[in-house]
Amino acid sequence: MAKYRKLGRTSSQRKALLRNQVTNLLYHGRIVTTEAKAKEVAKIAEGLIALAIKEKDNYDEVTVQAKVARKDKDGKRVKEVVDGKKVTVYDTVDKTIKKDQPSRLHARRQMLKVLYPVTEKGAKKRDTKAVDMPKMLFEEIAPKYEGRNGGYTRIVKIGQRKGDGALEVVLELV
Repeated sequence: MAKYRKLGRTSSQRKALLRNQVTNLLYHGRIVTTEAKAKEVAKIAEGLIALAIKEKDNYDEVTVQAKVARKDKDGKRVKEVVDGKKVTVYDTVDKTIKKDQPSRLHARRQMLKVLYPVTEKGAKKRDTKAVDMPKMLFEEIAPKYEGRNGGYTRIVKIGQRKGDGALEVVLELV
């Protein structure tokens, strides 16, 4: 008996399909797909959520000093003339950052092996920003399921697809 469904694809195509669907499920909270694909995606997504729950509080808060460019009222950098050249003025600021402990860093890297990079599109091209999916898992999804022992996804059957008659389902986070 096989440990996974082959979904009629080569291994590279199957891996790409599952990675894409797991990423979309975790980002959007629900996807519509076939029953066989949904069962495979749910298996992977539940493993990632369980990993995020296990490692969500495993970090140290560290205070570091950072140089930040001084800005004027319009948000532009303040320039100062030094030796005939215009130079940006920097201020030293204390910042508190989260430093992952080794096991959380390993978990983050395991997640990045599965999840594709996600970008949020803004109104303009410069408003586009990258979404840190492991951070989203640790900070938004994991606290929601903290007291739960598995069963983070739900499959709801919605009927057969018109084209090929495949059973379609909604796969969603509970």
